[in-house]
Amino acid sequence: MLEKVDLTKKLSKEDYKGKMEHLEVRLGQLQRRCKELGIPVLIVFEGFGAAGKGLQIGYLIQSMDPRGFQVFPIKNETEEERMHPFMWRFWTKTPARGRISIFDGSWYRRVLIDRFEKRTKEKEIPDAFHSINSFEEQLADDGNVIIKLFLDIDQKEQRKRFDKLAKNKETAWRVTQGDIERNARYGEYADMMEDMLFKTDTDYAPWTIIESMDRRFATVKIYTTVIKAMADQIEKVEKQKAEERAAEEAEKESESLEASIVAREADREMKELQVSILSKADLSLKYTREEYKEKLKKLQKKIEKLHGELYRRRIPVVLGFEGWDAGGKGGAIKRLTQKMDPRGYVVNPTASPNDIEKAHHYLWRFWKAMPKDGHVAIFDRTWYGRVMVERIEGFCTKEEWQRAYKEINDMEKDLYDAGAIVIKFWMHIDKDEQERRFKERQENPEKQWKITDEDWRNREKWDRYEDSANEMLLRTSTDYAPWVVVEGNDKYYARVKVLSTVVKAIEARLQEK
Repeated sequence: MLEKVDLTKKLSKEDYKGKMEHLEVRLGQLQRRCKELGIPVLIVFEGFGAAGKGLQIGYLIQSMDPRGFQVFPIKNETEEERMHPFMWRFWTKTPARGRISIFDGSWYRRVLIDRFEKRTKEKEIPDAFHSINSFEEQLADDGNVIIKLFLDIDQKEQRKRFDKLAKNKETAWRVTQGDIERNARYGEYADMMEDMLFKTDTDYAPWTIIESMDRRFATVKIYTTVIKAMADQIEKVEKQKAEERAAEEAEKESESLEASIVAREADREMKELQVSILSKADLSLKYTREEYKEKLKKLQKKIEKLHGELYRRRIPVVLGFEGWDAGGKGGAIKRLTQKMDPRGYVVNPTASPNDIEKAHHYLWRFWKAMPKDGHVAIFDRTWYGRVMVERIEGFCTKEEWQRAYKEINDMEKDLYDAGAIVIKFWMHIDKDEQERRFKERQENPEKQWKITDEDWRNREKWDRYEDSANEMLLRTSTDYAPWVVVEGNDKYYARVKVLSTVVKAIEARLQEK
């Protein structure tokens, strides 16, 4: 790709001025329209050192409202960032709807500079590319515009610019030993660039090569590229909104016979799934109080010791709890953490997203809460709300919840690849047991806060939730992030199973280490 780029392209001062007068006005207009429509934009500047990334970012933002964008210079990882999965620091910088994030350097560092300096091992490269493409695809599917600009110069020009910077004491600091080494081995580094461009040039996040030998030509091409990408997305969103209005009107009409047949077929398939998973859980399993107390004491003692080992060996743990209302999530979490060092874990209760969380990709708020190395993150309700409550209550579209299975699997794979132990628990009880617990809560003044009208209303949708749960378990239980169905009619049995599962998983990982 790079060898075919014509780096001799130039633009006269007069042509540059004439073009920029229009482009600057147009970019400001499009930024305002993106804000009105809630379109998030990511602009990525990558390329060879001294190609002018910082300079071009400065030119680009001159035409933007500074209240609507943020520039992120991506350098070496901080200690905090090194202790999280690699993509964590980029997920936390993704823009809210209507805002723009500009990256000077980016997640591509892992397959470029880090690869060249062998901080990223060759065996890790395939997973790194998978994580990058998955990250960009998830954002694009959620309506983000991803504009990737690769600034290209040749070896001779790069050396010339490095020398000029190094001679000035005010700019000499910008030239590092790594820059000099990459220039000396320009061809080798260019091959890595080629590999990166080839493997990450996608329909949803394409690369644009910016010929950067001439500053004016590069500026005009960057403006033109950004404007086209934003305009295309605006046109797409406006068209979608028009189609949605038409669909809403169509929904008011009676359901067609064909739609009824499709719905019945889907119900039949879901029933088959139900038989294969949750219906097989043996809810008669139980322990006596004496058995429970004895097992609990031993397991908590083990967890107390293992928690210290996790910290010492810097192994992160992610535990997700889902299940029926009154299924015993809180009780299991309480016993799990009772003997753990409170400085080394966080329990994240997941409620309905607030306005800030709604303005981001639905996984954003969970990425922000992922643990650093050696710590434990426990989620009381999780990202699986996308394929459960949001699906059933109509808070997301069918297309959104259907693609969420892959998005979730990819996120959990990223966590696993970063060294995390990932386990998800489905706390399972039957409908009669849930009713008994609901009534017990209503009659106990100390527990009345646990029961709401919403809990009772959800019981009416039990079958739909069970169907969705079965599909979720089937499609997202993986070797690297398994689902564990916890037979929960007996609270003692459920708590012991949760603790013993966690103990076994940690012990297995420590043996691997």
